[in-house]
Amino acid sequence: MPLYEYYCPRCSSKYELLRPMSESDAPGTCPKGHAGGQRTLSMFAAVAKGSDGASLPMDMGGGGCACGGGGCGCGR
Repeated sequence: MPLYEYYCPRCSSKYELLRPMSESDAPGTCPKGHAGGQRTLSMFAAVAKGSDGASLPMDMGGGGCACGGGGCGCGR
């Protein structure tokens, strides 16, 4: 079952719900009990460990930069 991220406009809290894909867009109830939470777009960054142990952006093929939001290690 996928984990989805939601936002509650009443208390401004962000929370996650484990639910079936068929219910992914249904409003969720926040931990404080407010109904009507809205699903948000999840963001992630793909990183790999370099030979020195440092985190590096993953090359997703095609020689492009794999940075997503925030600081970019590709020099762009």
